[in-house]
Amino acid sequence: MTDYSSQNRTILGPMAPIIEVMSPSSLEKLRERLIVALDVADAKTARETVQRLGEAAVIYKIGLQLFTAEGPGIVREMVASGRRVFLDLKLHDIPNTVAHAVNSAAELGPSMITVHASGGSAVLKAAVEAAGGRTKVLAVTVLTSFSDQDLQQIGISDSTGDQVLRLAALARAAGCAGVVSSPRETAQLRRFLGEGFDIVNPGVRPAGSDTHDQQRTATPSEAISAGASHIVVGRPITRASDPVLAAQAIVAEMAGAISGT
Repeated sequence: MTDYSSQNRTILGPMAPIIEVMSPSSLEKLRERLIVALDVADAKTARETVQRLGEAAVIYKIGLQLFTAEGPGIVREMVASGRRVFLDLKLHDIPNTVAHAVNSAAELGPSMITVHASGGSAVLKAAVEAAGGRTKVLAVTVLTSFSDQDLQQIGISDSTGDQVLRLAALARAAGCAGVVSSPRETAQLRRFLGEGFDIVNPGVRPAGSDTHDQQRTATPSEAISAGASHIVVGRPITRASDPVLAAQAIVAEMAGAISGT
């Protein structure tokens, strides 16, 4: 049971009343839209983070850093413990190689896995076919660290927004369950893609947080209001003095965005 003590209500501010009147099932659905990024160096740190968060988080991102350090075992361990895993490997290779990688990854039990949309339709279709419904395949559009100038440097003259839409169209046609994009493109993507298609937003930071190496960021409220199905938050939660309260504050902000507060 999530604790909303007087201390917590003070931290959550005007969002506390919204959270307190929400049903447990509604709160659980909100928590399932928050993905906590385990951008840590080893399994020990990952386990400690997950243990500290307890019921405050449901889905965890395992990316290249942790997966490279610990291998498939950390995914199996997380899944076996009842957590859901967003396996963010951003696979990018020829179709046959990506298909085999997705097949192997799906055996680990993640809820979602990422493939670079820039690999093209053949890669995306191969990934979806290899997943066979065991896990959602999400297509990564344009990295949140990229600006228009960065795209130009690699020979893409379109804006980041236009490139995101183009790649999202490829992903939908290939049968992907959703896309990964920055919050900046989410509203346009939602209008373009409609409902029932996942839009996962990394680069989400509470107001006042350091953006680090992210170029195209937004707050949790802005991302949810724009139409994101999930938001990915790492350091503002995992490096907080109290990760549980940090996660609760973000869930409260998401609730406020949904309620229009």
